[in-house]
Amino acid sequence: MRKIPTNLAKPISKPELPLDLTGAHITEGSSSQDRLYQALCHAITGGVAKPGEALPPSRILAKQTGFQRNAVTNAYERLIADGFAVARVGSGTFVAARIPTRTNSKPAKAIAIDAPQRGTLALGCTDIDEQALRRFRAFAGRRLRAFGAEHLHYGDPRGSHELRTAIANHLLSARGLRCDPDQIMLTSGTQHGLRIVLSAILKPGEQIWCEDPGYPAARKSIEHCGARPVSVPVDDFGLIVARGRATAPSARAAYVTPSHQFPLGVQMAMPRRLELLDWAKDAGAWIFEDDYDSEFRYDGAPLLSLAGIDHLQRVIYMGTFAKTLFPGLRIGYCALPERLIGPVTTARAAMDRFPGTLMEGAVADMLNSGAFAANLRKMRNIYREARDALATTLTDASDGQLTVPVPSQGLHLVAKFAPATSLEIAAKAKAAAGVEGWLLADTYLRARPAPGFVLGFAGHPIRELVTSAERLAKASAASLRAHRKPAAKTRGTRVGG
Repeated sequence: MRKIPTNLAKPISKPELPLDLTGAHITEGSSSQDRLYQALCHAITGGVAKPGEALPPSRILAKQTGFQRNAVTNAYERLIADGFAVARVGSGTFVAARIPTRTNSKPAKAIAIDAPQRGTLALGCTDIDEQALRRFRAFAGRRLRAFGAEHLHYGDPRGSHELRTAIANHLLSARGLRCDPDQIMLTSGTQHGLRIVLSAILKPGEQIWCEDPGYPAARKSIEHCGARPVSVPVDDFGLIVARGRATAPSARAAYVTPSHQFPLGVQMAMPRRLELLDWAKDAGAWIFEDDYDSEFRYDGAPLLSLAGIDHLQRVIYMGTFAKTLFPGLRIGYCALPERLIGPVTTARAAMDRFPGTLMEGAVADMLNSGAFAANLRKMRNIYREARDALATTLTDASDGQLTVPVPSQGLHLVAKFAPATSLEIAAKAKAAAGVEGWLLADTYLRARPAPGFVLGFAGHPIRELVTSAERLAKASAASLRAHRKPAAKTRGTRVGG
């Protein structure tokens, strides 16, 4: 260890240095050496110990603080290594001539961040069957115990071949999509996949059609990538392709949710799907198919994916395990047209090299063993019951003021007021009820917004769903009545003598 001068010579400064060993600058639970180092840094940057001033001899500082002398010596070593102090042989340890200063600013204000919703009626929540969870724990434990060399070096930017193969098999059986494992890329979710592919196929400023109403997070991702989202309205048959052609004929891509349009829940009709594919072929454009919850179809088998119809020619298919297993897993995937494998893989490698490897094997085991499919079957039944309870309660408790179409697929539903209802009524009702979920109007960009709510029913106990739905429904009816009373008084007022 480097020998530290002990300041045996007569010091320039006072022999004792005022030190704050308990303030906010001290890390809780830290060692005596760390506490002393932090206190010394605080004194130096705060001007208590001036540049060029001698620091107390280690023996005196040890006596002053009650710390062992070697703790003082080690703290001085760190000050010298970090540039806060200098050692002069035969003279001692001194504050460096130039040090960073600490500003006497006010305590920083808390940064406002929109925290994800977690309460009843919030979207993005899921549940998992206890047996499936036990299987997943067993698979994950077995994989960790057999820790292999694949975790000790950088991997394929697309992810493990084992999991990509399992996903390809799942897509063929569940979505009618035939693809090679080489066409699969693992991501941390659909928004991550969207950003990777956008960076590879679109130039800044190029246009991309987006459903209106639609998924706000996707629009934000598109904007962050430098592309220009173009609002294209949705009707009962899905995105209106003719409006897209008229509004943005030079668009280079489209982002759609054809199996279960978010948030309205409509399914894109086959003629509209073929029309969209014709446009992509004619324009040389690409289609992002966000198939975010197709596994949860309650009436019949899942619909054939748009990518399955297209045979992965112009469609980029995006899926996720956030809803079929759980969001904390952070594993999603893209199925890519062959011509995009190269540029998208290059973009992925440049963005974050490759996906995490620790949980890939466990997810592959879930898919290959049948545990994944078994969990889906059980969760469909649970979510169906939750959907029905929520829809029935909203309709009955609102005295018919809310129209609640029962979705045949997905993990959310929409409750609407009459079209002429003020948007303010929905906002007031939601605030008064103190529930989570979204205002339907917040999913619109340019199209005329509709009054209502987007409410999640997955991952919430049914009793809590019913209680929250009753509060929201009653608050909606009360908000409507309160809105009508002033209008009625205005109509009844006579003007003149």
